[in-house]
Amino acid sequence: MKINEFIKKYRIVKKIIPGITSSFCPHVVCKDGFKMSVQAGQSNYSTPKDVVDTYEEMEIGFPSEVEALLVNYCEDESNPCGTVYSFVPVNLIDKIIEKHGGIDLNAVK
Repeated sequence: MKINEFIKKYRIVKKIIPGITSSFCPHVVCKDGFKMSVQAGQSNYSTPKDVVDTYEEMEIGFPSEVEALLVNYCEDESNPCGTVYSFVPVNLIDKIIEKHGGIDLNAVK
């Protein structure tokens, strides 16, 4: 499963007021145990910054281990597992997921 499919299937969207939404998606857990938060929407570092079916870039947060493919997007290089990664291209997120064995759909909470 690609990340855009995951976001579309599992995200929870709440309307705050007309025109403003909050969206949340469960953590991505890969088959080898690697975990990361992947979010997209109005209040996230994503392109576009809205609730849509397909994104070009998404926000990654708090990976369970250092992931070399993410280094260029790290906000706090001194704490790579305790920070966010802004505007990460979707094709790179899909490569990271593939590198870690794919998404473990049994672990989706």
